Amino acid sequence: MPKAHSEWTVLRHYPIEKVEQNLWCVTGTLPGMGLKRVMTLVRLEDGRVVVHSAIALDERAMAEIEAWGTPSVLLVPNAYHRLDAPAFAARYPDMKVLCPKGGRKKIEEVVRVDGTYDDFEGDPSLQLEYLEGVHKVEGVLTVRSSESSTSLVFNDTVFNMPHGKGLPGFIFRYITASTGGPRVSRLYRWFAVKDKSALRTHLTRLADTPNLVRIVVSHQRPITEEPAETLRQVAATL
Repeated sequence: MPKAHSEWTVLRHYPIEKVEQNLWCVTGTLPGMGLKRVMTLVRLEDGRVVVHSAIALDERAMAEIEAWGTPSVLLVPNAYHRLDAPAFAARYPDMKVLCPKGGRKKIEEVVRVDGTYDDFEGDPSLQLEYLEGVHKVEGVLTVRSSESSTSLVFNDTVFNMPHGKGLPGFIFRYITASTGGPRVSRLYRWFAVKDKSALRTHLTRLADTPNLVRIVVSHQRPITEEPAETLRQVAATL
């Protein structure tokens, strides 16, 4: 796991994807890894912006975000997604930093933590809940953009990465079993899943979310084709 950045360190990233009027995403890179990461931004009804899995962007992109809304809540989704959390907390000293209860000890090693996911206060457009079966180490966001458009935002529970090349591609494909379409990776099953049945039931229940049009994952591609059925298929593999 790369060392967390205390300074604002911009790695290569792609332009902001304005997915919905209240939902933006940005894909970025990781140093020395063939792994892309995704930051999700949700604008609440009062103009505050919730940042999930932070990525430090160039100043032009950050200015666009700040013009859109006020970065007010930082969700550090687990102990392995804390790379840019210290820099965000320093840039926005009034930002509330929250993380899953099960990852708090490791996350607090690099960034102040103001509370856990239990302390999150959303609004009708955004809800946060723990995923069952993983001992409060990860959560899932439900983002309602309109009466006909709802998105789910996962972190490491669900991957959607294509197969890669070279040694990293071999490792992700055959060792961690992280690539080749939507899935719960082998690595996540080993280190996070404590109750497969409970997680399977929760994912299946989330698949029944009304007006579900997409699933955003932190690695790497959003699931936009038949997201509900895809999530049921992922759940059935547990």
